[in-house]
Amino acid sequence: MGILGISFNRSISRHLPYSCIAVSVYVKVFTNSPFLLCMDLARSQEELIDPNYLWIGPDGRSLEGQLHVNLTATGKLMLLGFKEYMSGAYTCTLSHKIIETTTQEERAMSETYKFMVYVNPFAEGWEDVCKQVPYDCEDVTNMRVQEARDRIGEFFRKQTYALRHEFQTVPTIHYVESSFSVTHIDSCRPGFGKNDVTHQGCAGCCVVCEPGTYSPNNEVTCQLCTDPQVRMYGARFC
Repeated sequence: MGILGISFNRSISRHLPYSCIAVSVYVKVFTNSPFLLCMDLARSQEELIDPNYLWIGPDGRSLEGQLHVNLTATGKLMLLGFKEYMSGAYTCTLSHKIIETTTQEERAMSETYKFMVYVNPFAEGWEDVCKQVPYDCEDVTNMRVQEARDRIGEFFRKQTYALRHEFQTVPTIHYVESSFSVTHIDSCRPGFGKNDVTHQGCAGCCVVCEPGTYSPNNEVTCQLCTDPQVRMYGARFC
């Protein structure tokens, strides 16, 4: 799995960071996320003095020691076997020291980096299959559907040729030429929807419904909840 390299703003302070620009990341359900870096490109090219990395999950707790994460000594985070409930804000604080060029004294610095991580689902009923394969089974399944479509089309073409050249009378059940077509059905599984405003980086993706919204069926939009107390991702009802 590659490292996710994204350019974004960071907040810097002498003590604790106070704000940052969040980067959206989309992860297929049941798969591992790319590595999220606790630094930007400019900071990665510098030598850090006594760096320390603190990752906080959506529930406000430290990710250190949790079973569903892979944390490296250099501050990289990978989320393992991503599920709906793991969606949300992941924040990392990088604490380190710098040498003042004028005084040559050490000064403590801290910077924060924030990622909004959303689960992008496989279709309904694919869970058992997708857990067992090491590749993107949605793409593989779509390729198989296309292959089935091509084979069905080839069968009908051959049947049309045979009817014209090998039969004197047309069978009761036969293919009507040019009547075969494939229709794309746009839908999302319950608890997911599409939003090209909120998720411009993945406008065509079915993304887990955010807190305060829900989707009870296979429609492509998440609806607003009348109950403002709904705070879970992937709600199917309010």
